[in-house]
Amino acid sequence: MKVIDKIEPSTKAIQLNRWTVFWAITVLTICTRYYKVTEPDHVCWDETHFGKMGSWYINRTFFFDVHPPLGKMLIGLSGYLTGYNGTFPFEKPGDKYNGTRYEGMRYFCTTLGALIMPMAFDTVYEMTHSCEAAVISTLYLLFDVGLLTLNQYILLDPILLFFMTASIWGMTKSSSLTSTGSSYTFRWWFWLFFTGTMLACTTCTKFVGLFVVMLVGLHTIYEIWIIFGDLEKPFMESVKQLTCRALALIVWPILLYLFFFYVHLVVLNRSGNGDGFYSSAFQSRLIGNSLYNASMPREVAYGAIVTIKNHKTGGGYLHSHYHLYPKGSGARQQQVTTYTHKDDNNKWLIKPHNKNVGKQIKYVMHGDLIRLEHVATKRNLHSHGELAPVTKRHFQVTGYGEDGQGDANDIWRIIMVDNKRNASVKAVTTNFLLVHYMQNCALTASGKQLPKWGFEQQEVSCNPNLRDKNAFWNVEDNKNKKLKSVNLNMYAPGFFSTFMESHAVMFQGNAGLKPKEGELTSKPWQWPINYRGQFFSGTSYRIYLLGNPIIWWSNLIFLVAFLFVSSIIVIKQRRLNGRKLRENKAINQLALPACKPAITINENGDELSCSLKAAAWFFIGWLTHYLPFWAMGRILYFHHYFPALIYNSLLTGAMYNYLSSYLPKWMQQALFGAIISVLTYSFVLFSPLAYGMSGPLANEPNSAMHSLKWLSSWEF
Repeated sequence: MKVIDKIEPSTKAIQLNRWTVFWAITVLTICTRYYKVTEPDHVCWDETHFGKMGSWYINRTFFFDVHPPLGKMLIGLSGYLTGYNGTFPFEKPGDKYNGTRYEGMRYFCTTLGALIMPMAFDTVYEMTHSCEAAVISTLYLLFDVGLLTLNQYILLDPILLFFMTASIWGMTKSSSLTSTGSSYTFRWWFWLFFTGTMLACTTCTKFVGLFVVMLVGLHTIYEIWIIFGDLEKPFMESVKQLTCRALALIVWPILLYLFFFYVHLVVLNRSGNGDGFYSSAFQSRLIGNSLYNASMPREVAYGAIVTIKNHKTGGGYLHSHYHLYPKGSGARQQQVTTYTHKDDNNKWLIKPHNKNVGKQIKYVMHGDLIRLEHVATKRNLHSHGELAPVTKRHFQVTGYGEDGQGDANDIWRIIMVDNKRNASVKAVTTNFLLVHYMQNCALTASGKQLPKWGFEQQEVSCNPNLRDKNAFWNVEDNKNKKLKSVNLNMYAPGFFSTFMESHAVMFQGNAGLKPKEGELTSKPWQWPINYRGQFFSGTSYRIYLLGNPIIWWSNLIFLVAFLFVSSIIVIKQRRLNGRKLRENKAINQLALPACKPAITINENGDELSCSLKAAAWFFIGWLTHYLPFWAMGRILYFHHYFPALIYNSLLTGAMYNYLSSYLPKWMQQALFGAIISVLTYSFVLFSPLAYGMSGPLANEPNSAMHSLKWLSSWEF
């Protein structure tokens, strides 16, 4: 309290200085972020994906993606509001926009990326009460050319980083109000619900948003624990705080998350190229899909031409084509795969196992022996004792025979999953196994991707384990002129069914992301050291995503400094507690002493204690946004580190404030000015990476960037 009394006379001056610096940084942010935002005027890197998805939202065309929908919905909305009509194909990087109104989507993403700076400034100021700390942290973000590059394009990253930073900002503001006794005021409720809203938005942009949910959750638990331990407050205060936070930070975000998905599913109501990843029932709600408002025979009878879909999440259609398995991959017979897109090669004719289809209608029943003839190639679905090409524990499945004539290895028994005897197979709703008559194995989609000779489609094999859940199939399309058609609208699923299936498909898609041949990926150990970047535009106008090395490497120095200082504090605190315990034992007092500061620091002790506490939370944020990637089996890219970079930069400002406090005032000012000068100069040096380079590559001596190629792994 003495510190507060000391600075009270100059509060107005301090606030004036704070807001002057804040607006100066805001202006600088605008100047750096919006400069050349529409250049290059061609598709750059993942704009080919997210620009295309924005178009699909405008056209209301359903698609599959591994990320939740909010970011892509906002991209589509920004394009729609700024005159983009959703017709540009976004086929590949380098395609010229040629008059397409793409600028609005870029400006939208850039605006959200720019808003990170003022929020970061206010967050650090709230947590450290130091304008210098806030300036250093913000300039570390502002002058990082990697973050600048990531913020200027039609991507999910600026949207994700904006919502993530806003979540921490809201957490900080509500925490400050709690600590000053302003709980349950309008402002307190506003910031609490603001935080919950941003948490929902972060998670609904990318699933890595769950990392910031974890951070806010840990911080909330810490705050509740502090309140619970304050004996001056009644127990019911802890209960009230816990209830309010559960409402604002758990219930409200869940409701918002559900709402965003509801809007997503309502908007995307037209059939698109992602239909095949979803179940037949899911597809029946999409306008233009063959199952939408479909009329087809309810019962499946011999002589029907059907498509057969694997019932697992994201399962494809049973598929074949004229190409043969190559030598060394089993018998050189016709390939059978699963394919997630609708195609004429997905069609099969159902026949009795021992005779041709007669004129009399006969339904396919549980336990029947059947043959499946591929309509396009006239070969039968077949298996034998040869091993499958990828899953060696299974048997190979092929197309065999000529004009529908084959052998006994073409015979399959239909076993309905519910084992209803004397029941017929029904389109869409009946799940069944196809068990090979000779090998006693179940037709299954192994989930393994075939090499290029199999067009990277999914392997189909025959599993001796009849309990394999990937061996469940259902008839989707059912064409038979002998039977009357009925409308299948009644089988369209409700919102919660589609919500759950959407997540199952996304999780499976995320886990299955693997690098394509020749694709440049990266490892988590490479990210903090700025080991290698990636090209956003590789034409004559080059954009290269790489962090400002001065910022990234000094960030690591401050990270190590935090760990060193924290270790000293823990050791000193432990020894202090031990000394107090011995003193208490000497006077037969068993109670533990009251908590005191671990280190005796100067007259600004309150401020420095805040800086260390802030640094600790930023370090936890860095850990929660970086360490999980080490455990991920999916493909990873350099840009996945940028959420962790933001926390590292915020930590740098807090640690600078703590460490510089031990220096004389004139040295603090000199160091502060020197850091700003170095950051500014390094930004000027490396800004061509973000704003565009032309001419020779940096590895050539006559290149303007040759002197900046500090690591051989940098490829600009």
